Amino acid sequence: MAEWAEECDVLVVGSGAGGCCGAYTAAREGLSVILVEASEYFGGTTAYSGGGGVWFPTNAVLQRAGDDDTLEDALTYYHAVVGDRTPRELQEAYVRGGAPLIDYLESDDDLEFMVYPWPDYFGKAPKARAQGRHIVPSPLPIAADPELNESIRGPLGRERNGEPLPDMLIGGRALVGRFLIALRKYPNVELYRNTPLEELIVEDGVVVGAVVGNDGERRAIRARKGVVLAAGGFDRNDEMRSKYGVPGAARDSMGPWSNLGKAHEAGIAVGADVDLMDQAWWSPGLTHPDGRSAFALCFTGGIFVDQDGARFTNEYAPYDRLGRDVIARMERGEMTLPFWMIYDDRNGEVPPVGATNVPLVETEKYVDAGLWKTADTLEELAEQIGVPAESLKATVARWNDLAAKGVDEDFGRGDEPYDLAFTGGGSALVPIEQGPFHAAQFGVSDLGTKGGLRTDTVGRVLDSEGAPIPGLYAAGNTMAAPSGTVYPGGGNPIGASALFAHLSVMDAAGR
Repeated sequence: MAEWAEECDVLVVGSGAGGCCGAYTAAREGLSVILVEASEYFGGTTAYSGGGGVWFPTNAVLQRAGDDDTLEDALTYYHAVVGDRTPRELQEAYVRGGAPLIDYLESDDDLEFMVYPWPDYFGKAPKARAQGRHIVPSPLPIAADPELNESIRGPLGRERNGEPLPDMLIGGRALVGRFLIALRKYPNVELYRNTPLEELIVEDGVVVGAVVGNDGERRAIRARKGVVLAAGGFDRNDEMRSKYGVPGAARDSMGPWSNLGKAHEAGIAVGADVDLMDQAWWSPGLTHPDGRSAFALCFTGGIFVDQDGARFTNEYAPYDRLGRDVIARMERGEMTLPFWMIYDDRNGEVPPVGATNVPLVETEKYVDAGLWKTADTLEELAEQIGVPAESLKATVARWNDLAAKGVDEDFGRGDEPYDLAFTGGGSALVPIEQGPFHAAQFGVSDLGTKGGLRTDTVGRVLDSEGAPIPGLYAAGNTMAAPSGTVYPGGGNPIGASALFAHLSVMDAAGR
């Protein structure tokens, strides 16, 4: 028998959307809860999200804004893009569960959401919606609570560039902040930072608690009703990435340093089955002077070319699809990194990227690092980036011909609503004709791994025979994603994290 340092009804591991929502649900349902966070900040990968949104069809926030979507349409869309890679009942649990969760959360004045139109990521799939199925947390002023601002991870500008904290919590930081404020109303809630999970404790086949680290010591925490693992992915663990065949490198992931996969390893050690362990939420990554390629989106011009100076994808496609295009070509031996964005001088030297996520530093730092190139002619630019000059000239000439026609006959840029989301009503086909010409270096980034412990429809972790492991639950990037090998729409990662943590706690509570 373990010697317990503390006891609670529910132990939650992780403090992103899943951890916070799980802890909030437990507290609201009258259970005692301990939340442990491995790092110095609350928020996990969620806190880095610019929107902090959730993809929850037919929720009340959307309906109040006049949304006429139906669950049947949403299920048709979701299954059409996910296919049979994950259990149909798990997909349905996600699609159907979001709206009731928003009802549950909105009954608390501290938890507030607003519509943020964001197109579904497969615009040609059946029942895709151009306006999306997406809501975000309302911004949260922090003037009256500066300590809260200090305790939440991010923004990336602070952590990577030393920028001052903003005076408003937005996006994922707002979601985490709202949960932390809401948790203050309840007794029997303990929140610990710098407290990583070490291992799970099993007695008579039941997970009854966990050992955590704190100030160099190991402490055993008993969980009478269950342990919820919502500790993110293993994106920052190169050894695990290599073991499971996840493309890319830890340094280029957008997850926090603490996403080392300890919850995955602890679950596997007690018999959990896993799935999708070679998968991540991908994106193209603009390379910064520190050598890291970071998630970038909202492109408003330019084309991507490979080592042969040839265009190879729809640059305006949703970021996960873009990332997967690059990875697929690399796996076939058709492409090497880096690849380059080619653009003209209509808006100057800075690449036409509306959201770099990691804020840009001074232009000269990119130039000095060899990441941004400029030349008076395409031939000179080709030489600078090491691609065949005639090929780059032909690629740009072909692109300009397509732009003049207004139709991308090669890769369909502009054919789906997402492609047009950042054009301001203009064409998605912006010609490259005003010298000098520029190139910006890109690699592959990710928003975290999405493989993990296999679960049922209420978050119970399953063993290799498909049976639940009593007392153990998982959510978010610690669970195998319901969406399988695709990214159906913005807000899927955070949505699944919050929902399955909520469902886990409700099941543990017998609700």
